[in-house]
Amino acid sequence: MDMDVIGAGLAGAEAAWQLAGRGHEVRLREMRPGQMTPAHQTGQAAEMVCSNSFKSDDPNSATGILKAELRTMDSLILRCAEATRVPAGNSLAVDRFAFADRVTSELRAHPRIHWVEELATRAEPGVPTLIATGPLTAEPLADWLAAACGSERLFFYDAIAPIVERDSIDTSVAFKAARYDKGDPDFYNCPMDQADYEAFVTALLAAPRAELHAFDTPYFEACLPIEVMADRGRETLRHGPMKPVGLDDPRTGRYPYAVVQLRQDNLAGDHFNLVGFQTRLQWGAQKEVFRLIPGLEQAEFVRLGSIHRNTYVKAPQVLDATLAVRRVPGLWLGGQLSGVEGYLESAASGLAAALSMHRAAVGASPAPLPRETMLGALLHYLAHASVKDFCPTNAMLGLLPALPDGLLDHRALKRAGGIRGLKAAKGAVHRERALAALTAFLAAAERS
Repeated sequence: MDMDVIGAGLAGAEAAWQLAGRGHEVRLREMRPGQMTPAHQTGQAAEMVCSNSFKSDDPNSATGILKAELRTMDSLILRCAEATRVPAGNSLAVDRFAFADRVTSELRAHPRIHWVEELATRAEPGVPTLIATGPLTAEPLADWLAAACGSERLFFYDAIAPIVERDSIDTSVAFKAARYDKGDPDFYNCPMDQADYEAFVTALLAAPRAELHAFDTPYFEACLPIEVMADRGRETLRHGPMKPVGLDDPRTGRYPYAVVQLRQDNLAGDHFNLVGFQTRLQWGAQKEVFRLIPGLEQAEFVRLGSIHRNTYVKAPQVLDATLAVRRVPGLWLGGQLSGVEGYLESAASGLAAALSMHRAAVGASPAPLPRETMLGALLHYLAHASVKDFCPTNAMLGLLPALPDGLLDHRALKRAGGIRGLKAAKGAVHRERALAALTAFLAAAERS
């Protein structure tokens, strides 16, 4: 084989597809279903375990810009996501099983992708290899990688939110709406008055939690368990996942004291997940506490929440901005193992690694994606962040280089649309600059 890709998650699936499309014979090595992880349920490629969302479709947001870049580079993952999307307001959410089925079918049908079910314990010497085994990398491979990279692994805890049956939601209480009426009213919203909220928080804080086995392992701040957020103050949830602003209850004409949103989880529309309700509560406690939510008193749970330990490397010590491992020629990392966070970012990192591997295979010099692109800025962060303070990150506009002076008339924009108008205008300029830089980069890559 020309190339090895270890792991058929979002990053590995994207990388294998991109490499095969460039003429390489790719061995895709995946341990599932023969050996499962604590979070996966199938042996399918690109199985989404925590959420079913690829985040905002706002074209001028960080994820909107990243999606535009991925479309420009013909991303398999984004194409399959858009083909299996479910209603989710201004976000791209998918039927996770239909999505995984579609990605798996595409990979297995490709004549240059050779799927091998096995537990890989190391990269094969002399074979260019991408390790994209995700945050639940098996211990033998993780141990080999830590030794090869000369860096101890880092860990953080990640959590999964519960899913309920639609028919068990009391729609005389829960109402359909999108925040600020943006997009179609695709979310169910369970309203709480102050008494409801206080009773819920009290029960949440008192409920028994599942034990954690590594006391020095931190949580990932962007995916905190709901009860951990409540530990930080009784009002925290009202300013986070239970924020009611922009969700007017049709019974009162005003937004409630707090709200719990439910997002469609499959194409059939019979499963909905509790948005932002990742949890480590014991399973019995989850049913008791979450049935205190108005509209969910009779909720039937398709899946209860859980928590698992994720693995990633100290990217600034280990990787360059093309995702190549500095100390090991012919080895690349992708996905959450490399230090990106989020489904979209994981897929994008797999695509970037494939571009880098292809350049190496044809004898071209390494070429990081432009920092003006969202993907290039994200990978630049991985390679150059502070080692001491490093933690996994999502795509964010703040990672992009500052816009040149004079591009935006801030005063006029604020007068026209306030702070939101200014942010949208800045995002639009970032998007235009990113796509222009990417187009030039790809054209130059074709000539090299």
